[in-house]
Amino acid sequence: MKIIEYDSKYEEDAKDLLVELEEYIVSIDEDELDQVGERYREEYLGILLDNMAMKQGKVYLAIEDGKAIGLVAGSIKEWEYADHLDYKCPKTGIVEELIVTARVRALGIGKELLKRVEQYFIEKGCEYSDIDVFAYNKNAMNFYGRNEYHARMHTLIKKL
Repeated sequence: MKIIEYDSKYEEDAKDLLVELEEYIVSIDEDELDQVGERYREEYLGILLDNMAMKQGKVYLAIEDGKAIGLVAGSIKEWEYADHLDYKCPKTGIVEELIVTARVRALGIGKELLKRVEQYFIEKGCEYSDIDVFAYNKNAMNFYGRNEYHARMHTLIKKL
């Protein structure tokens, strides 16, 4: 297995990975708010790549036997003026997406992808790495905990 910066020759694999992640999120969403929209597969990767270009981001792929089996995307947080009024605003990398295909999970590939994007953040001078994790995704919560991430904020919702 090797980790490379995104290469468009793996476009279909990357789309498959992102759909796999979103389908998993839909399957565990107790609020039934997530969905895989009919244009998701065709459009989301392009949107992600555009966002990475605008936010000094990178997308890395884990490649095995000529196929992308994992993906991580990370960008540099852009603070707004008001943020500086009540927060120190350290330079921060944001893990936007992380997926390893189900058939090869728990083999350390996710950890290697996470380490690679964290190394990019360090190269960019970041002091912190943030990620939003879907609350119902207990597997992801455990994974990030094992990789030294901890909760700082919680988003709460209420159906009205």
